[in-house]
Amino acid sequence: MKEPQASREMTRAEVIGLLRRHGITPTQQRVEIGRVLFARTQHVSAEDVLARVGDQGSPVSKATVYNTLGLFADKGLLREVVVDPTRRFYDTNLEPHHHIYYTDTGELQDIVIDGLRLGHVPQLPEDAEVEGVDVIIRARRQPNR
Repeated sequence: MKEPQASREMTRAEVIGLLRRHGITPTQQRVEIGRVLFARTQHVSAEDVLARVGDQGSPVSKATVYNTLGLFADKGLLREVVVDPTRRFYDTNLEPHHHIYYTDTGELQDIVIDGLRLGHVPQLPEDAEVEGVDVIIRARRQPNR
């Protein structure tokens, strides 16, 4: 079930409803993390979320943030985007799309799915089926442009 992504700050009640619709118990920490995440379409790291929640006067532990992000991803509220073994983003845009990762700035940017064409998907084992294809283009900004 896809939920429309907010373009404004969600109220506590709206976040609680969203979490309940996805089978998530709405603890205070989860609600505060949800308010940070679902205010707009964005790419955030766990560290970004930890800082933003703390800035709003609701300190949470690093473990709580990581566990909550994992739970939200498992329940379909976020997409987890692993750009390299040391860098992971959480994407609130649930529509099919791909990404450009700028290695020099650490920025992750959406690419509209129509902007990329794939020839074909390699043949999978008989007991597997394609769930989706995620493409991450790694780029570096050119100086003086």
